[in-house]
Amino acid sequence: MATINETNTEIIFEDYLRKNADSVALGTHNFEWIYERQSSKNEKINKLLVAASKAAGTGNGRPDFIIQNRKISDLIISVECKGSTAKHASKTGNKYAEYAVDGALLYSSFLSKGFDVLSIAVSGENRKDLKVSHFLQLKGEQTATSIFSGKLLTLNNYLDEYIKSPEKFRQDYQVLLTFSQNLNKRLHQLKVSEDERALLIACILIALENDAFVATYKQYSDPRQLADFLILTTHNMFESDKIGEAKLKILDGRFKLIVNNTVLLKGTDLRDIITAINENIKDFIRTHAYFDALGQLYIEFLRYANSDKGLGIVLTPPHITEFMSLLAEVNCNSIVYDNCTGTGGFLVSAMSLMIKDARGDKNKEDKIKSSQLIGVELSDKIFPLACSNMFIHQDGKTNIYHGSCFDEDIIKVVKAKYPNVGLLNPPYKSDKKTDTDEFEFIIANLECLSQGGKCVAIVPMQEALATSGKVWEYKKKILSTHTLEAVFSMPDELFFNSKVGVVSCIMVFTAKRPHPKNKEVYFGYYKDDGFVKRKNKGRIDLFGKFENEVKQKWIDNYRNHKSIPGLSVLKVVTADDEWCAEAYMETDYSNLTIDDFSETIKQFTLFKLGINDEE
Repeated sequence: MATINETNTEIIFEDYLRKNADSVALGTHNFEWIYERQSSKNEKINKLLVAASKAAGTGNGRPDFIIQNRKISDLIISVECKGSTAKHASKTGNKYAEYAVDGALLYSSFLSKGFDVLSIAVSGENRKDLKVSHFLQLKGEQTATSIFSGKLLTLNNYLDEYIKSPEKFRQDYQVLLTFSQNLNKRLHQLKVSEDERALLIACILIALENDAFVATYKQYSDPRQLADFLILTTHNMFESDKIGEAKLKILDGRFKLIVNNTVLLKGTDLRDIITAINENIKDFIRTHAYFDALGQLYIEFLRYANSDKGLGIVLTPPHITEFMSLLAEVNCNSIVYDNCTGTGGFLVSAMSLMIKDARGDKNKEDKIKSSQLIGVELSDKIFPLACSNMFIHQDGKTNIYHGSCFDEDIIKVVKAKYPNVGLLNPPYKSDKKTDTDEFEFIIANLECLSQGGKCVAIVPMQEALATSGKVWEYKKKILSTHTLEAVFSMPDELFFNSKVGVVSCIMVFTAKRPHPKNKEVYFGYYKDDGFVKRKNKGRIDLFGKFENEVKQKWIDNYRNHKSIPGLSVLKVVTADDEWCAEAYMETDYSNLTIDDFSETIKQFTLFKLGINDEE
């Protein structure tokens, strides 16, 4: 039974509910939000709480408030109140009946067996001095994560923050990968080639942006008529956005070739695939805006391809495209240029940061999407993917150019837009004698940037190590005109998901300012990004280490130009020197453990035996 003090806290919280939600009601009224006090009419909730007594951790128990949103059935907000702030949280965490946090986490441990649970612990009798803690425990997970600030938010804010939280993203992303693996197997059975699968999905996603298509596609029993309807809808969507006749012709040609696959035009396969994509991918893209879902699906498909490099490109993992955008200090006024666009991953990551920096200014957002993102892609097969990706992320495709970044006409057009940020992952050469060198793409990007603009590129480490030959000549050429700011040695298996074994580094340049003679360059040994390998999932941020810890540490150390043993070093270099941290950095032996020794022996043994260490 609640004490008088605790009842006062409950009254304060209930008053907060009524004042800070547009549509909330007690019980089962027809409102967007409903809340229940110390009971529930939801049988699923009752079954989960049947053994959740606070007295002994067993027996029937109930939170003070259970809040639900009618549209988001997977989420429960559970609230536990205590009258005194001294009873907010115990030191041991197991005094469920006495402390707000302890009780809230107890209920979360039971409810999370069937729901995502946002637990709120509230203590205090004074509105101004309330003590508040928030925890998020996703369905099926063993632990809850502290989240949000120490103040009550509106219910709609809670919903928005829950949807956007890193924890929820990781959960949804794993669901997306699982779906993509199953879809990949099905498309393989239907004889749709690896390089066409992502284009098929892109075509379908664009058509699903059309309300008339969504409302009527299931009515088509003839697969040929459905295929024609799909292509026509995609054509009309691009045409209405004034993408241009030349680009539209390329897109039409590629999409018709894929959709007219003879196996797809039998039975209900095409219709079933459209439905599956609508239910499993479209909502992910809508929820997690500005994440390169299409690029990730493409990577996932290539993991099962016979060719190591699929269409001849290596896609940069999304956490690295975001990291590189942060290195370039992308903001709402940036004009970003990627002259090796691929599927558009860098432009999507940059767009995400730019939109965030616009802080809700819709006019600025429209300008960002229409004129501040520029890309060039040569491949006939990849170009439609880039256009589609930008379309899915709400425009930007009008500034994606089909052709060579070395073409004078394209260079002229790009320069006229005055880009001040360059982001790129150039094609990695397989033939040193005939293929275009990675530095040539970097130079081409730098030459299009305004003076003082930042160019961030990820290239094979061998480019940084060259001290003679053609690559050395490129290094000299760059330093004669541009400034080398930093080089980061990246994880050895960064491109594991793309089935490419290249060891890479990230280089940062300032455009059109010759490299000063005695300038110290920042070299980072950024080998551990917290990602781990898991069977059937590839290389993933399983524990959220990169998102919650490593990313900010990497950025802060670079911006402050800190020299830290084992992580970074400052060094004056020329083109004659190796551009990598390993050549100059002190080893911090104090951090070495027996586990490091054991892991090294294990990796060496697996390498000698030719075993792939994907657990």
